[in-house]
Amino acid sequence: RSYTAIATAVGLSEAAVRQRVKAMLDSGSVQIVAVTDPLTLGFGVMATVGVTAVGDSRAVAEALSEIDEVDYCVLTSGRYDLQLELVCRDNEHLLTVLNDRIRKVPGVHETETSICLRVHKQTYNYGTP
Repeated sequence: RSYTAIATAVGLSEAAVRQRVKAMLDSGSVQIVAVTDPLTLGFGVMATVGVTAVGDSRAVAEALSEIDEVDYCVLTSGRYDLQLELVCRDNEHLLTVLNDRIRKVPGVHETETSICLRVHKQTYNYGTP
């Protein structure tokens, strides 16, 4: 939405809205990004990977986050120490990333990969209406 439309909706001036948006961007509490559909960009395989780590799982997460195909990496509690989301061109690309990159990271003990058959819901509104 435009700053003018937001200002009208919340009852502030356009200048006040610009100032508040700038403050949120500067603080890092808000990011403005474009979200793409991987399938339209030639990436045919999306997968989630559960990772069991040995040693410092934070160090493992740092190393895994450096892999280009990893678009999401979180430390978790429960069965896995980390959960990853990958986007790959095809199954062969996925196999290469798993064998040649992820499983060679020091501290990666075990992985379990699930291929996403279809994205049913994906939002980024985190509690906003």
